[in-house]
Parts: sequence; C-alpha cells; structure tokens
Amino acid sequence: MESPHYKGHQQINGNDLYYEYYKNEASTITLVLIHGFLSSTFSFRRLIPLLKEEYNVISVDLPPFGNSGKSTQFIYSYENMAKSIIELTKKLGVKEFVVIGHSMGGQISLNIAYLQPNLVKRAILLCSSGYLERSKQSLILASYLPFFHLIVKRHLARSGVLKNLQNVVYNQSLIDEEMFHGYMRPFLEDDIFKGLTRLIRHREGDLPKEKLHQINTPCLLIWGEQDKVVPLQIGKRLHRDLKHSNLIVFEETGHLVPEERPAEVYLHIRDFIVNDKGSMLKTSEHQ
Repeated sequence: MESPHYKGHQQINGNDLYYEYYKNEASTITLVLIHGFLSSTFSFRRLIPLLKEEYNVISVDLPPFGNSGKSTQFIYSYENMAKSIIELTKKLGVKEFVVIGHSMGGQISLNIAYLQPNLVKRAILLCSSGYLERSKQSLILASYLPFFHLIVKRHLARSGVLKNLQNVVYNQSLIDEEMFHGYMRPFLEDDIFKGLTRLIRHREGDLPKEKLHQINTPCLLIWGEQDKVVPLQIGKRLHRDLKHSNLIVFEETGHLVPEERPAEVYLHIRDFIVNDKGSMLKTSEHQ
C-alpha cells in the first residue's frame, strides 16, 4: 500500500519552509533529508522511493531554494537554518530523528547534531561540506550593493547548468532532460539570488574541529571517490574529527551520490540504523 504523502509549508523564523512528508505507519523511525547548495528535495528523487518503504521521511527545501520562502528578512546562517529545521520537526510532532544531509545540507545536519544532540539519533553525511571559512569581508560588504543578487546570478550561470552537472556526476550518461530541468530551476527565479546574497552575508563558516569533537552522535559518512566539489580528503578529515563515525567510499562516483548510487546509499543507511554497535566504531572502507 502506498504510504501517505503530504506536502506543506510552515511559517518558521519569519520564512516559509516547504516540506514533503512520507508517513510509514509501520515504522517508528523518522528520517529528515536536507539537500545541498542550489538544489531542493529534487536531489533525493531516487533515494526517497527506497527510504519511504521502510521509514517515515521528511524532505525539506532550505530557504531560499525550491518551494521554500525567499524572505529578505530571514537570517540565512547555517545555525538559523538548523534551528528552523528543528522547529519544523517539533511542529510536525517528531520527537527524534535520523538526519541525512547532502553537501551543504551535511554541514547543516552537523549543526543540528551540535545544537540538539538529544533530537538526533544518527547523522548521515553524503559528501558533506566541511571546514569552509566565512566569506571574505570585502565580499560581505559588496553584498550590500544594489542589484548584487544579479551579479551572483550571472556568476553562477556563467558555466551553465550542463557544465555544472558534468562536474558533479561521474557517470555522464545519468544526465538526462529530467535532471537538467530539475537543476535548472534555481536559475529561473531572481528572488533565490536575493536570498543567496544574504547567505553570503550571514554564513558563519563551517563547524571547526573543536565543535566537531563535541558531537557524540553516531555519524555515517558516504563519499564519492571522484568528488570534485567536496574532495574525499574532506570526508577523511571529518572522519577523524567526528568521534563516532564510519566512512564509506564509492569508487567511480562523484558528488551527487543520492543520484548516482541511490540503492547502495539506501542499503548503507538501513544497515547503519539497525547496527547500533557497529555504528560506534571508527571504520573506513571502499566499495
């Protein structure tokens, strides 16, 4: 029987948060999915059909992406995005969850685990960003210029969607019309780039190793060996700094692991959730 599927918005911290909720009455475990930069719930389109058969799944559009709000009053810091997702889960009646974050969403997942460790049972980081510093002061000051959002749009669009996809996917044959149009969407709305301007201004930098050392949540790190966006060395460094972590590396795989290896990612997620004892071991393996 098809799991109930809800789409909705919640007004949180002065912005509209869009989410998709797949309820599985047979499961007591809820997964919260957080996408990466310039993406949306679309990036989990191949993974959600597998996960929803076994778990409750909530996929969130981070503002200003996807169907979430593009408020010019919202604070687009990682901490505030993390707090907004925490508030969303509370409004949906979720008392604890497993967080799954891809790329920038992985860093926000780590913020959630750092801020509310009692809420997060497990954290699964898919090619998570890490160790990025705050934007340079000159760029932050430039973000206050009128029409700066159009400069941001022009900069990101310069290389083109197809070239960007070719940079993040190892197997180029996966790039089809559906994928192209799905990742083209952010470039069609100027309001997104107004939000990105504020993200440049508000992003506080990734969690430093001192804070990573304080995270006791069991973490599963899944990486593509050919990731050009967040190189494997970042995954290895996170693996060292997160006390209770496993690192899985997929060969012949790039940055978009939810798109490129959904079945394998699903199996590792399931094993990690079930295997409590194994999840506490420091391990690393190639596949």
